[in-house]
Amino acid sequence: MRVAVISDIHSNLEALRRVLADAPRVDEILCLGDLVGYAAQPNEVVQLVREKEVICVMGNHDYAALTRDVSGFNRLAAEAALWTNRVLTEENRKYLHSLPLERRIKLGGKKVYMVHGSPRDPLNEYVFPDTPNAALLELVRDVDADVILMGHTHIPMQRRIFGKLVLNPGGVGQPRDLDPRASYLLLRISDEVEFEFRRVKYDINLTAQRIRKAGLPEELAARLYFGW
Repeated sequence: MRVAVISDIHSNLEALRRVLADAPRVDEILCLGDLVGYAAQPNEVVQLVREKEVICVMGNHDYAALTRDVSGFNRLAAEAALWTNRVLTEENRKYLHSLPLERRIKLGGKKVYMVHGSPRDPLNEYVFPDTPNAALLELVRDVDADVILMGHTHIPMQRRIFGKLVLNPGGVGQPRDLDPRASYLLLRISDEVEFEFRRVKYDINLTAQRIRKAGLPEELAARLYFGW
């Protein structure tokens, strides 16, 4: 079984399209949240995710765009979330509202747990690649899963701990590991779980132009070129 895992699309339609084109023959697509925020095409991204029947959880930017609760957000994130709230269609708003905070599914005989942040704080906790083993073990010890998928950091991660495979696919729409290419994860599930991190070039210029045209902060366009 082949599974694509994506996260943190952040309204970047060009990056999402390129990722989906890079993974055309998969059995399922999983998304770890933050479909919207930052970039300028939230409705187009949500519509494409719905059309592809992607299995999703909610991210903190999805929640903020629905509720206008931007407490804890920096200026750029808050401005983008409030702009997104204004432009979302009612149909896409309802879809985002329907997303659960976490999912437990079975794929190819393996138990898979999906969350945006962490099992302890599904929306807001960051779990970085250098999280100490003791802290990571505390987070995943009670999660009944073979594979634990987390997003939110926009940084690819792979760890094995307590018999569990812990993975973060990185960011589709706004990578933060100094590589501006869209990042996602390809899983091959059989008796064992194999994984491959994939990087895909996309038209950053076009995404940046759309951000500027929408009147969103220039910093949201400029950062795409640097992968941060």
